[in-house]
Amino acid sequence: MSGAAVVALLQAYAALGLVVAAALALWGAGRVESNARGAWAFRLLLIPGAVLLWPLVAWRLAKLLRGAEGDARAGAGAGAKAHRPPRRAQDAAALLLALFVPLALGTAAAIRQDGPLHAAPALLEAPAEAAPTEDRPAENAPAETESQP
Repeated sequence: MSGAAVVALLQAYAALGLVVAAALALWGAGRVESNARGAWAFRLLLIPGAVLLWPLVAWRLAKLLRGAEGDARAGAGAGAKAHRPPRRAQDAAALLLALFVPLALGTAAAIRQDGPLHAAPALLEAPAEAAPTEDRPAENAPAETESQP
């Protein structure tokens, strides 16, 4: 695939994302989340994320249009029911991270390499082309000026 084709695909993805983000900002945000009604500055903040994640946003808006989810205005507990499954998944992810991060850090500390302890340190020298010469003094050296008698 050529570079021009990749750019064209990314432009099409972004254009579709802008359409879906506009639908979310103008119509869908207040229906998905009841607290977003009247919060126009908040809706503008949703646009960059909705452009990038437009397939998920479009799926959520399509579910809302089909009536698969209760509208947040339907009842007092309707909004809380919509958020219950993601919260359960977040709890599971937090537990997995709480177990994985210390395990990963402990494994990294156990297998790290300390380097050769028996070898003496070596003094590194500048490459030959970067070494100062009479014609070209070192960059950090003070410039010599000739003094007039």
